[in-house]
Amino acid sequence: MSISIAAAPSQDTQEVAQVVERLRKAMVDADGVTLANLTSEHLSYGHSAGKLETKQEFINTIISGKSVFTSISLTDQSIKVINSTALVRHTFTAETNDKGKGAGFVKLSVLSVWVKGEQGWQMVARQAVKAD
Repeated sequence: MSISIAAAPSQDTQEVAQVVERLRKAMVDADGVTLANLTSEHLSYGHSAGKLETKQEFINTIISGKSVFTSISLTDQSIKVINSTALVRHTFTAETNDKGKGAGFVKLSVLSVWVKGEQGWQMVARQAVKAD
């Protein structure tokens, strides 16, 4: 006889899922204050085309309207917490309306790294690649 017991998500895993959701919403809402609170001063934000942004560049891109997300969906998400670090993977699907480009669609595979410190969980790194 075999018994399988599924472990409930840890409190840290639940907290990380919540901050990832807050980041998703802040990107759609172009909420610079929330974006600033959820990202580390050391942020390395990698786009699927290879462009890297600092924290301030990432925030400015969103709040200036250069990158506009009319909707973002995160699916197939996995979260692995190791001490005070979390690795988050998901499929990022979005409808966009970037300044000067018009309506568009993007589907990406994303890995983000979050660290828990005095300010709570903050994203320190993110890298995206185009998904099939």
